[in-house]
Amino acid sequence: MPEPEATDLDERVSNITAIEGREQEPETGGGDVAAADDDIEAVEGYEQPQAAAPELGFAPESAGTQAPPDQLLQIQFPDIGAASFGGFAPETVHGVDDRRQINATDTYPWRVHASLLITAADGSNWIGTGWFVNRRVLVTAGHCVFIKNSAVPGRDGWVQRMRVIPGRNGTTKPFGESVATEFHSVRGWTEHGDDEYDYGAIVLPQPVDAGIGWLGFGRYPDDNLKQVVGNISGYPGDKPPGTQWYAARRVDSVTPRKVRYDIDTAGGQSGAAVYRIKNNGRFAVAIHAYGGATVNSGTRINGPVFDNILHWRDTNPNP
Repeated sequence: MPEPEATDLDERVSNITAIEGREQEPETGGGDVAAADDDIEAVEGYEQPQAAAPELGFAPESAGTQAPPDQLLQIQFPDIGAASFGGFAPETVHGVDDRRQINATDTYPWRVHASLLITAADGSNWIGTGWFVNRRVLVTAGHCVFIKNSAVPGRDGWVQRMRVIPGRNGTTKPFGESVATEFHSVRGWTEHGDDEYDYGAIVLPQPVDAGIGWLGFGRYPDDNLKQVVGNISGYPGDKPPGTQWYAARRVDSVTPRKVRYDIDTAGGQSGAAVYRIKNNGRFAVAIHAYGGATVNSGTRINGPVFDNILHWRDTNPNP
């Protein structure tokens, strides 16, 4: 049988058989497709100065709220990447650890990054990171939503559910949390386990607080990306549970489907945005997923990846 075409590998797949009643016009406002220079396609990010009242169905919790202690938030579960293929090349710290802890996780842009507590098909628990592209949709690594080749009976396939906690800071949930059960990826990952197609999306049952905001994303030419400083913030497994850590460094190299960079990360940050800052806007250029001896890497937002993220966003629009 011939190898599948690359376009086939970017074909969207989901853990649901149909999505009813969601075909609407694309959202307007801060998330519209923006005219961009140098033939670059980009979707703008969004920041709401004042947080609106939380939506029904999304459990709010302020920093001052007294709630029964959540024992699961005090446990550091293993990196979801270790569930596939018996363990990925770990996301790594190269030399001196450049990461710094983010304490003001309830402010933009840190609140658009979410801690993921993932329950696999066999009931095992894992951690990952995701980032909002609108109030209902997060982008993440494919291996955060679909486990491949674990060699553990009953573990492979779509995860059961995940707790999505935006702007988490240890046991504090500034915007509460939501439990997601709807997940999306592409055939290149779910059928072939190809690391160049390791990306996916999470759809929440209800939108998050309007004040959280989201990141933009864009596809950029090679020469442009090679000049970019990449930024990564997420929830690593080598730090205290649920704490957010950030680092930045210039992009090292690019290929048609990968962006490589010497930005310090650790397991648990799989799914984090690799984003650039341009004209005070923040635009993801890749989805962080893998480590290496000298550089880490993410799935590049090229044309098909850009189109799929746009599709997942626009078929689940902001209300």
